[in-house]
Amino acid sequence: MRSAPAHARGAGPTHAPKLVIYGRDGVLNAYREDHVKSPQDWVPIPGALEALAQLNHAGWHAVVATNQAGIGRGLIDMATLNAVHAHMNRQVAALGGRIDAVFFCPHAPEEDCECRKPLPGMMQDIGRRWGVDLASVPMVCDTLRDLQAAQAAGCPPHLVLSGRAAGMNEAMLQHALAMVPTTTTHESLQAFAEHLLRRNHQTDSEAGALL
Repeated sequence: MRSAPAHARGAGPTHAPKLVIYGRDGVLNAYREDHVKSPQDWVPIPGALEALAQLNHAGWHAVVATNQAGIGRGLIDMATLNAVHAHMNRQVAALGGRIDAVFFCPHAPEEDCECRKPLPGMMQDIGRRWGVDLASVPMVCDTLRDLQAAQAAGCPPHLVLSGRAAGMNEAMLQHALAMVPTTTTHESLQAFAEHLLRRNHQTDSEAGALL
């Protein structure tokens, strides 16, 4: 399993941060059947990066976990993947946001690795690197495979109905929700951010009432 931190490698935080794990294709940027093979191919979903930045401003760190089978299939090399993520980080930074790290699986499906979603390896690695209990780390997904990865890792699964999920019919959606019944659905990443901020505000208010 490999990870590509977006910023300098360090010893990590001394206390567990508030963290959100995001899928990449179909969550932050438009999904492409032929893979994102250049920075120009990486096109943000309208409103997605603004939502990520909004959560940043409220104290939530952002980590991306993404399958990148194009590497294993020889469709993209590491230098190009790094250029794509540099482009992504610049676009997020232009909106006042920050992606703290990108974790990715470079393997093709037939390589039988431990890090390709729906297996939980990437999320477990994130939990170890950041010193967090994954039960407190929401994971934003747009496919059943990613929901299953969140469930296997113990992350609260959230489905955004953008990207690939926008193409789900009602039967497909209900099947996904039956497979991962703890899923919370949102129309968009913006709706997810509003949900998380409301929940956090409610928790803080309840804690304040007990003082």
